[in-house]
Amino acid sequence: MIDIDPGLIVGGLLVGFIVGLTGMGGGALMTPMLIFVFRVDPLVAVSSDIVASLFMKPAGAIVHLRRRTVNLQLVLWLCLGSVPAAFCGVFLIRALPFGDSLDEALQIILGIALLMAATMLVVRATLGMIQHRRALGEGPARLSNAEVVVRKVPTVILGVVAGLLVGMTSVGSGSIIIVALLMLYPALKASNLVGTDLVQAVPLVAAASLGHVLYGEFELGLTVSLLVGAIPGAWFGAQVSSRAPGGLIRRALAILLLASGLKLLGASVTVVAVAAVAALVLGNLAWVIVRERLKKRPPPPATAEPPAAAPATAEPASVTKDSTESS
Repeated sequence: MIDIDPGLIVGGLLVGFIVGLTGMGGGALMTPMLIFVFRVDPLVAVSSDIVASLFMKPAGAIVHLRRRTVNLQLVLWLCLGSVPAAFCGVFLIRALPFGDSLDEALQIILGIALLMAATMLVVRATLGMIQHRRALGEGPARLSNAEVVVRKVPTVILGVVAGLLVGMTSVGSGSIIIVALLMLYPALKASNLVGTDLVQAVPLVAAASLGHVLYGEFELGLTVSLLVGAIPGAWFGAQVSSRAPGGLIRRALAILLLASGLKLLGASVTVVAVAAVAALVLGNLAWVIVRERLKKRPPPPATAEPPAAAPATAEPASVTKDSTESS
């Protein structure tokens, strides 16, 4: 019989809500919570978190597939690298020459991954502020299918790096890949960026889950308890995401990831507290500076409407507009 832990249900509910609200932070929050709050063995935490993620990812992916906001070419080339790498990540973490100190080594690797995720959150917020010229860096996502030229080799390399990271730590399928995609393909629309990341994460997490079920330290009761809370939490978070200040929540998430990463790397409570306070103060100061500079920049030029006296030009423009709206 499966043992259901009420505490894990509450923890899964909170993490699921944040994931639904911001679209990021699943592995980066769930695994540290299991290690620090519930005192779960690091390898068990990684294995159980990855398997739980497998049941949380498809819902959002299906929505974006139905709305046609997924670049399937990008998904294909990412998966060529990420799927085998994620499966191999389980073997790599066991093959590393750490012996009895495997748990300590895994905490160090996980701590580095969390610091990377926190950095990527800051980078994404900054790019969003500049791109959308909004103080919170979050503009409304237009449902459109931007055409981009796929850079095959860098995309496969990104998939390999992300796959290894997810297979070893459960971190990176959303927080790191989505920022790397934004840098590789700046022309990709916000909706396509999120949709592509969600769809490629499904086979990526599936491969990592298979590896951890077969060769990891997966615990069924722990995973089920997390899912009981995480699935409704993610749904509820998604429902309120349009009305919540997602940019502010991502800043708090970045500080939380910074503190968790430093703690996993062995930093004292004093160092973690000082770093968190410094990030809070300096981060808000930087946000104010960027916001004031954005206010001084001229607004983007409006798209010129075709002249009414030229029906040959106006008709295709209207067709394009209608097709864009319908997509």
